[in-house]
Amino acid sequence: MASRLARLAGLTVAGAAVGTLLLAERARPLRQRTRAQVPRIIRNAAMGAACQAVIMASEAPITQAIAQENKRRGRGLQHLIGGWPGRVAAFLLMDYTYYLWHVATHKVPFLWRFHRVHHVDPDLDTSTAVRFHAADMLVSTPMRILQVRLSGADPQTHNIWRGFFFGSVLFHHSNLRLPKGVDEALSTLLTTPRMHGIHHSQKLDEMDSNWSSGISIWDRLHGTFRDDVPQHNIRIGVDDPAAQRDIALLPALEAPFTGLTHRTDPATP
Repeated sequence: MASRLARLAGLTVAGAAVGTLLLAERARPLRQRTRAQVPRIIRNAAMGAACQAVIMASEAPITQAIAQENKRRGRGLQHLIGGWPGRVAAFLLMDYTYYLWHVATHKVPFLWRFHRVHHVDPDLDTSTAVRFHAADMLVSTPMRILQVRLSGADPQTHNIWRGFFFGSVLFHHSNLRLPKGVDEALSTLLTTPRMHGIHHSQKLDEMDSNWSSGISIWDRLHGTFRDDVPQHNIRIGVDDPAAQRDIALLPALEAPFTGLTHRTDPATP
C-alpha cells in the first residue's frame, strides 16, 4: 500500500512538473516553433507512454532488485566509501556513466539507430524529453544494470538519482527562455535549455557537445561544453534523407530497423 501511494505521489509530482514546464515555455519561448504543436505533443506523449511501459516491465524491477542486493551485501562504490560521502559518490558515478552512455548513443552506429528517433523531432520542448523509441529502453538496460551495480547505489540513492535525472531531462529539453544570467549561472552545475538546444542542432560540431543529462560538469571536464551558439541560429533535428519521414509516429517506430546508421552533417556536401 505504501509503495503504491509513493508511486502515485511520484506520478502526481511528475505530472505537475510537466504541466508547469509546458505552460512556462509557451509564455517564455527560447526558440521559435516550426511545426503545429498539438500533433507533436500527442505523438511524443504516445512514444513516452510506450517507453514508460517498457521501463516498468523490464529495467526498473531489475535495477531496483540490484539496488536492494547492493544494500543487503554492502557492495559497490557507495558501500566501499560509506556514509553520506559514499551516497554522493554513487550519485555522481551514475550521472557520469550516463554522460558516457549518451556519447556512445551518438558514436556507435547501432545505438544511434535508436537514439536518432529522439533527435529527429524538428522542435525541442518538454514533450521531446519523452520522445524515445521503446526499444531504446531495452537497449540501454545492460548499461543501467552495470551502472547500478558498480555504483553500489542502494534503493534510496538510486531513487534520488532517478528523480533528479527525470526532472533534469524535462527541464533541459524545455523551450523555456530563462534570463541569460540565470541560465549561465545554472549551467556551471546543471544542464540548461540553452545548453541542450545546441546539442539538438543538425550540425555535427554543435550536436557533439553538451552531452550531460544532469550535472553539467562532465562537459567541462571533457572539453565538450559549448555556449557560443545563438538559439535563433540553431536548426533543430537531424539532416538526413529520411528525417522528414521519420518525424511521424509509425515511421519513427520503424526507423531503427530500416533507417540510416550514420549521422550526416548539413555542412557536408
